[in-house]
Amino acid sequence: MSNIFDLFRKISSENTASSGPVTHLVVGLGNPGNKYTMTRHNAGFMAMDYLQQKYNFKINKVKFKSLCGEASISGKRVLFMKPQTFMNLSGEAVREAADFYKIPNENIVIIYDDVSFDPGTMRIKRKGSAGGHNGIKNIILQLDTDVFPRIKLGVGVKPKDYDMVGWVLGKLTPEGQKELFTCLEKIPEAIELIVSGNTDKAMNLFN
Repeated sequence: MSNIFDLFRKISSENTASSGPVTHLVVGLGNPGNKYTMTRHNAGFMAMDYLQQKYNFKINKVKFKSLCGEASISGKRVLFMKPQTFMNLSGEAVREAADFYKIPNENIVIIYDDVSFDPGTMRIKRKGSAGGHNGIKNIILQLDTDVFPRIKLGVGVKPKDYDMVGWVLGKLTPEGQKELFTCLEKIPEAIELIVSGNTDKAMNLFN
């Protein structure tokens, strides 16, 4: 049986970590409103919903033009955000939070949908262009850099006869939802590695 004092020390350590300054942002991109639920463009919001269940906290406080929640990840105090600005202005929310907490770009993790990959595919990168994604485009504009870690979730390659807006705002099929969920299950480990400074390991493990 564990020594009761060891348990108290463990609890104290966890509380100390969570009461320190916010050092990282984890931002899931999407569009607010029930009509966008389960659409391809809301894969980032789905990831945030999964993370709050996994770590048993709530993303429900209104701050920085977002719904926010906090959790201690790998000994770091992390702010989780679901911007409520609509996708093409996501960077405004990210910049406000980053400025307030003085978060360096390398500690800002963005989770979003990618139409270059099939559902069930996940890619982690340290930096890169927007690749046509309006949310990432605005974040790059607002932060004045494309150097920040991101987790891209495949939502299906757009068919040739589809308009891009219609495709990303379309809902995933039940099979597509199941395949996306296999990625969501991997995200907590990826986040823990990135927050602890092991982004390369996360890339090697999940890419």
